[in-house]
Amino acid sequence: MGGNAAELLTCYVFLEASANSSEPELHTPSISASRLTKVVPFLRWWPLVNRRTTRADLIAGFTGAMLGLPQGVAFAILAGLPPQYGLYAAMVPPALSALFGSSFHMIAGPTNAVAILLFASLGQMAPVGSADYISLVLTVTFLTGLFELVMGIARLGTLVNFISHTVIIGFSAGAAVLIAASQIKAFVGIPIPADASFLETLRQLALQADRINPYVTAVGVFTLLSGIAARKYVPKIPYMISATILGSLFALALNGYFGAAVTSIKTVGALPSQLPPLSLPDLSLDTLRKVAPVALANTMLALTLAVSIGRSLAIRSGQRIDSNQEFIGQGVSNVVGSFFSSYPSAGSFNRSGSNYEAGAKTPLASVYSSLFLVGIVLLVAPLAAYLPLASVAAILFLVAYGLIDLRHIKSILRTSRSESAVMLVTLIAALFLGLQTAIYAGVILSLMLFLNRAAHPGIRDVKPDLRGGSFHFDADTGLPDCPQFKMLRINGSIFFGAVEHVEHALHQVDELKPQQRHALIVASGINFVDISGAEMLAREARRRARLGGGLYFYFLKDAVHSFLAKGGYLADIGKQNIFSPKDDVIGTIYSKLDSDICYACKARIFRQCHIALPNGKPRTN
Repeated sequence: MGGNAAELLTCYVFLEASANSSEPELHTPSISASRLTKVVPFLRWWPLVNRRTTRADLIAGFTGAMLGLPQGVAFAILAGLPPQYGLYAAMVPPALSALFGSSFHMIAGPTNAVAILLFASLGQMAPVGSADYISLVLTVTFLTGLFELVMGIARLGTLVNFISHTVIIGFSAGAAVLIAASQIKAFVGIPIPADASFLETLRQLALQADRINPYVTAVGVFTLLSGIAARKYVPKIPYMISATILGSLFALALNGYFGAAVTSIKTVGALPSQLPPLSLPDLSLDTLRKVAPVALANTMLALTLAVSIGRSLAIRSGQRIDSNQEFIGQGVSNVVGSFFSSYPSAGSFNRSGSNYEAGAKTPLASVYSSLFLVGIVLLVAPLAAYLPLASVAAILFLVAYGLIDLRHIKSILRTSRSESAVMLVTLIAALFLGLQTAIYAGVILSLMLFLNRAAHPGIRDVKPDLRGGSFHFDADTGLPDCPQFKMLRINGSIFFGAVEHVEHALHQVDELKPQQRHALIVASGINFVDISGAEMLAREARRRARLGGGLYFYFLKDAVHSFLAKGGYLADIGKQNIFSPKDDVIGTIYSKLDSDICYACKARIFRQCHIALPNGKPRTN
């Protein structure tokens, strides 16, 4: 994995381009190389692998494997499956999603959201934990992967573009709080149901405050402080590993001094030393028909989680995420995972956040995490009996804190009320309605705000700027209005949603000043006009013509002009009323104004106003 291998692979990817290009020094990838990286996407980042990245990835992978042990067990139980199935889901899918996805830091695997969805959806179809139930879960895993693959190959990754940066900030903060809340019971040693909601968790904490185990809490606090201190004073050693080791030793010391019967410090416990067994999902039509809705819902949730987590980490790392490739990576991991006893995997906030915090440099960290987990399960699974759950909880507290982007939250709150509302709604929905609902709520609210802005394009008064050598329209000239001639700039598309707003603004011109029957639209900011918008413009042109005026357009873009011409709308607007930057738009419209009004006018904002009246007679005043 050193520099030589990286150079060979780089040459291989760009070989054809270098051979055929007239300018080989540009190293432009060839079409065949581009296709190769789509089929084998890890060739894109493989040249980055060297000794430095390998060391960082190995450390991050080991950290992820350590966190994957208790997480996989807990989420499998939450999903109604035997504990070992959580470990299987943390072995095979993470490696495949990393190799075939696009995110450098996201790790797929068992998640609480998917576990809850499976338990709630399939628990009514078969006894939880039974062979039939496991078979249904495997079928859902296969279908989920198939749906994800189809969506990725069909290039539907653009759907996640509707998940705005603000939604991700709120989602990350909400998920961080939920992660911390889910670990409270392990941190203080009180019994709280695994599927307890955020509010129920706080309620149980308040009700059982007198039952808090001081020894368990001491282990959690010691691990937490050790992690903070290690992160600050020994940054070269991953704080998660050092804090976990120190926390485990502290727990052993407490047990040795006070006795395990007194401390009641719970540990992860011994795990079965077994590789993921081969499995076969039930692909009968009856079963497929029965679980397809569950698989589709799980697909949307899993992809939303994966892309949201990938983009959330990409914001911090500066990486660019390919949503379509991420869909494919998730699909491959679940399709293959269904044959290795895995339940549906998705992006894991816990492990992805810790992977980034541990200093992962390439997706190989996820591969190493899977390999380390296999090794741990096979060789040192009994040692998990010494890992306190309180220490794991403390580590996850630190991970959760790292997911809260305080800098961007403050910036959003300070900058935009609408974006602040989106962020807060997403955050609140995550806490009280669930992570999947939070994403949907944030996306829907973002779309509503976007549509509201699009339906109200900016309409500003403008005047001709007579200063300088070039002619243009400006909103800040300080000139008064012409009594007969209104000039407006529209910044935004005129589509069915914006028709009422634009038409109202045009009507209001002559309603407020009846003599302003001529209206010029500076159209450089209009990118798109649909049929409803075109009909409205034609209708306005006819109305102004009946009033003795006209509707004129300056700097109309080619695409908009072509659309109006093809639809026959220019017959009502008048081809002569469409002006390019080279035309004398002011002179042409000025000649159509009423001379009597111009004679008494004091505004005189046009050059022509100082030379002659619209009928050509020279001014005498």
